[in-house]
Amino acid sequence: MKPIKLISDSTCDLSAALLEQHQIDIVPLFVNFNDDSYRDLFDLKTEQMYALVEQHKILPKTAAASPGEFLKIFEKYLELGYQIIYLGIGSKFSATFTSANSAKQMLESDDIYLVDSSNLSSGTGLLLLKAAKFREEGLLASEIVEKLEELVPKVRSQFVIDTLEYLHKGGRVSAMSALMGGMLKIHPIIKVREGVMQVGKKARGSIRKGIDFMIDEFKEMRHMIDDEFVMITHSLAPESCDYIKNNLQDDNRIQNLYETDAGCVISSHCGKGTIGILYIMK
Repeated sequence: MKPIKLISDSTCDLSAALLEQHQIDIVPLFVNFNDDSYRDLFDLKTEQMYALVEQHKILPKTAAASPGEFLKIFEKYLELGYQIIYLGIGSKFSATFTSANSAKQMLESDDIYLVDSSNLSSGTGLLLLKAAKFREEGLLASEIVEKLEELVPKVRSQFVIDTLEYLHKGGRVSAMSALMGGMLKIHPIIKVREGVMQVGKKARGSIRKGIDFMIDEFKEMRHMIDDEFVMITHSLAPESCDYIKNNLQDDNRIQNLYETDAGCVISSHCGKGTIGILYIMK
């Protein structure tokens, strides 16, 4: 049986330690400030990106990974005798999945499997951790893909936004909505469902209220949540992260509670202070 290589992209927001532990290779998306282009995760970290936003007074443009990037990494592991499973940002959020599929078609290999996560950030990361576990259990690549496709609709990703500035500048909310939201201190909770982002509850006042909404929802649905992996992912919001961890630390059923940082691509769309709780339903 051929060894299996897991490949994702830089939006999966798994930590360097988790990527190394589970031998997951990353294809970068791109973050562009005018004529300057940076590979997400490789050339630019989130804190540096925010500094560039302040310096240039503009938000960066993001770009998908190209078919050529996938062609290089797919060829590398095919030549080493691997079967490949690529699982990255959902096809409705980025053209990256289309690029991966183009590379697969060019190589005409049955040893390349693509899974559309229909998700982003560590919502994709959760599926990668499951894939790594299935690989360790000795499942075939086709069996891993089948299990992942069953899990895709069970992933729950939700984030509370601290500032509407980035959503406004990125064209996702109107100037009036951003102005009113700022005046009223509204913090929307963004949920990923069926491959698209939806606005859930809107907390008014401190962002802590939005975080409490997410914690309360997690606890209400606790009996239906998979115990194996739970993620807290944030964009430079360590205090909010500590608050969530303190609220969940007494839950001894959670086998692995991970804190991860949102990369540049994800952060460029949601802004500093954004934080989420992500998990898989049973």
